[in-house]
Amino acid sequence: MSSPGPLILVVDDEEHIQRLVRMNLEVENFRVITASSGTEAIERVRKDLPDLVLLDVGMPGLDGFETLRLIREISEVPVIMLTVRSDEEDIVRGLELGADDYITKPFRTRELSSRIRAVLRRTRGVPPETAVLKIDDYLSVDYNRREVIVGGKRVKLRPTEFRLLYHLIENAGWVVPHEVLLAKVWGHEYREEVHYLRLYITYLRQKIEPDPAHPRYILTERGVGYRFVDFRHPQQDQGQQDQGKEEKQQNG
Repeated sequence: MSSPGPLILVVDDEEHIQRLVRMNLEVENFRVITASSGTEAIERVRKDLPDLVLLDVGMPGLDGFETLRLIREISEVPVIMLTVRSDEEDIVRGLELGADDYITKPFRTRELSSRIRAVLRRTRGVPPETAVLKIDDYLSVDYNRREVIVGGKRVKLRPTEFRLLYHLIENAGWVVPHEVLLAKVWGHEYREEVHYLRLYITYLRQKIEPDPAHPRYILTERGVGYRFVDFRHPQQDQGQQDQGKEEKQQNG
């Protein structure tokens, strides 16, 4: 007997959209529950503990953004925003509030199911760790609690922030290209979505860097990707940074 599929909460005030999404997702072996308002969605998240929420932005009363803000006060459940809007400001706003992805209507069924599977993969996909990793006297990473310890204070990371930091640290000292980070953290479908990466790098720097405008840990390799400082071989990393500064000066 096959195991039950992931439980998806579909939040939309239009019943025909609920029916359409339910029908297509159930064919893909997802289990589906629905809510017609933001208030009902929050109650469903509390009681039913869905594996993922599909959340429409344009609802009367509590809109999708406000509903997402309230969901994030009680749960880290993955959320994909559904909207007819495609404006970048709306996308950034949704991501800033804690959305994991954003898809615009009308969407293809295969695209929706693909996005759901990608979000579920990346929210479940970080291998468990048992230790607190000390980067230096200022920064440590608690893998069990998915927190960073910054200057002696604990700071909670969002799931996507934690996955991004995990992959950067795993490759400390090496440049990780944009498309590789996007594939590992968001999924192969997102290899071109560089704005996702830039936004979450900004979030991480604000949480872990002493001075986010002049990062010590997450270094930008322009046009290529990002590199976490080589804390395991600090002298070698310092030599590489000094060499890079010399090359910039020589080139003008």
